[in-house]
Amino acid sequence: MFKFLPNVLLKQLYTRNSLRNTPGGFAFSLKNRLSDARFTGLERARIDGYEYPADAFVLETDAGDVVAVTDISAQQPLAFPLRRSVRVRATALPLTLGRHTLEITLNTHPFGTITLTVEDELQPDEPVPSSSEQPAIPRDGVNDYSPEAIGNRQQFMCEFAQTQPQHLTRYSFDPAVMQGKCENFVGVAQVPIGLAGPLRINGEYAQGDFLIPMATTEGTLVASYNRGMKLINASGGVLCTVQDEAMQRAPVFQFADARQARHFVRWIEAHQPELAAEAESTSRFAKLRYVDAYLNGRFAFLRFGYYTGDAAGQNMVSKATLAACNYILDVFPTETNSQIEHFFLESNMATDKKPSQINVLNTRGKRVTGEVRIPRELLIRELQVEPEQLVRHARIGNVGAQLAGTNNNGLHSVNGLAALFIATGQDVACLAESSAAITYSEILPNGDLYGSVTLPSLIVGTVGGGTGLPTQRECLALMDCYGDGKAHKLAEIMVGVVVAGELSLAAAISSLDWVSSHDATRG
Repeated sequence: MFKFLPNVLLKQLYTRNSLRNTPGGFAFSLKNRLSDARFTGLERARIDGYEYPADAFVLETDAGDVVAVTDISAQQPLAFPLRRSVRVRATALPLTLGRHTLEITLNTHPFGTITLTVEDELQPDEPVPSSSEQPAIPRDGVNDYSPEAIGNRQQFMCEFAQTQPQHLTRYSFDPAVMQGKCENFVGVAQVPIGLAGPLRINGEYAQGDFLIPMATTEGTLVASYNRGMKLINASGGVLCTVQDEAMQRAPVFQFADARQARHFVRWIEAHQPELAAEAESTSRFAKLRYVDAYLNGRFAFLRFGYYTGDAAGQNMVSKATLAACNYILDVFPTETNSQIEHFFLESNMATDKKPSQINVLNTRGKRVTGEVRIPRELLIRELQVEPEQLVRHARIGNVGAQLAGTNNNGLHSVNGLAALFIATGQDVACLAESSAAITYSEILPNGDLYGSVTLPSLIVGTVGGGTGLPTQRECLALMDCYGDGKAHKLAEIMVGVVVAGELSLAAAISSLDWVSSHDATRG
């Protein structure tokens, strides 16, 4: 991946404000913010135009290893994994106060030969640790999930907070599975899981009866959803359909004026096949569907939309879009003799973890709909409410939702989604987008009730992230939704659960049974 690495991105390897004099010379730090790599040699090192020999430098890794640069070669590379840092120490005369220009040419794999050019200001000499400094949470730069590293943090936590937790620090799985999922790990939050269902799903991917694990501390929630599921099952089940899917990343490019920004967008429109090739080279799952452009003044906002397989895909599309933007930054100025003044990988227009109208219209994650047809007499018998009452309340509720400016016109889609997100290891912050719900109801010619719920931006996955953690994996397996090929199935089940919750709460409110049902359940 990353065939093109313009200097604007290479600069991200350098840790700003890390340049300091040392007793024997000077030092600075590099951090890998791109992808797993290996150093295979130093080709050139210049500071303010003065060239330093390779034998002047040693590298200190996070693990505390010290490696002479002259000992590194293609045959003996130095691993430089993603998110790891190295301290570069030089034996030389100290640098003078002020700003310095560093030009470092490195041989690497897989990036090839890269030249990093940055300016940095010399910082004060390395401070001597003081007993009055704020204590830091203990970390292990090599294996931060080892029993020793976790034990040191737990001890620090107890001493700092003057407490002795009995449950927080107890867990039943190998903490190594937390790698990449939680930093400074000390323990777990045990959230109760109640079982609802079975719920009959008539989907294209989810077909049959499913038990639903719901992680919650809200009394009456599981009971309320169970009530809706019972009614749905008696009506033959909920028809669920995945209508669309996409995951976005939205970079922004700044130009000297609006005309150049317009020219850039036209260039983008003509080069979408090349952008797709670059983006898709980073993953066997990411497939670029479109690149939408939005112009405002001298800014060009691009919105890359992808298929991401069975992963929720935010990290996948970030890496893919970065590769496409690398291509843009390298090729566009060469082909057009135009200058990109500034670039950011995300402009806030993907609206990560924020409700937005653009995602309601254009889909983020999965757009999935659940539909039910409830016989009139069944509705009256089971929920003590007539279809006319539900539809009247829904019409009035539309007005209230519009006045309030909510992201949906339903009642509590986020209740069931949050319980399922926690149970199945989804990114809970994505509830901001996923909770958007568009509900619709009408009375059919025969007097029965038709109802539907569309979730236009449901962000779920069955691989990656927290889905592989032991408890969450077991909850997914309970619904046969763990692993490859199961994301659409999970989306169908989730919208079916939301439909059950909407029916139950709507009936409770419409029949004036809402407060009493809560009180009765809490006993």
